[in-house]
Amino acid sequence: MERKTAFIYTGGTVFDEYLTEKPEVGALVIAADAGYLTARRLGITPDVVLGDFDTLGEENIPDGVECLRVPREKDDTDTQLAVKVAIERGAEEITIVGGMSGRIDHTLSTLAILEDLWERKEGRIFAILTDGKNRVRFIRNGGTILPRSQYRFFSLIAADETVKGITLDGCKYPLKNGRILRRNQWAVSNEIVGNCALIEIKRGGAWIIESMD
Repeated sequence: MERKTAFIYTGGTVFDEYLTEKPEVGALVIAADAGYLTARRLGITPDVVLGDFDTLGEENIPDGVECLRVPREKDDTDTQLAVKVAIERGAEEITIVGGMSGRIDHTLSTLAILEDLWERKEGRIFAILTDGKNRVRFIRNGGTILPRSQYRFFSLIAADETVKGITLDGCKYPLKNGRILRRNQWAVSNEIVGNCALIEIKRGGAWIIESMD
């Protein structure tokens, strides 16, 4: 059975010419406020547009697109609300497009969403965050394979005070049973040397960030 996927378009700079992630037929597409402008620029019509519409105006949203109005002053960010809508509608995998430029507080908030989705008691949601030039995912107590791609570099950024038992293989700077500290993020700007790189973490959580330059 295919996993139900959702794409969430948010505010922030997106490098259209480098973006490879696109929703397939049947994917749920949500635009969070100004993310609608990004989706429209990419030629994508969302199923749902969420926001206060003070900037966009509901009259600018095409017929047939569901509009969810939310207050300007609220506890959750628009991206957090969009993620909740995606989960309520059955999403098991989420791709967030945008959300990594402009305000640092918004960027950090969006990175935290990836961790929250991994840690869900109700069941893990596999998620990535991308702006075309960067791609981010979160892992804890596990591993993943990074295939060689347009992204030249990858970095491992600790989310916990200490992340232990780190193995990096198939890369320029391999590591065996290493550790990184949250206050000393040294595992940056590594490079894949073959077809893929293996990343394993025995204890702790970290963001894996792939970057073009």
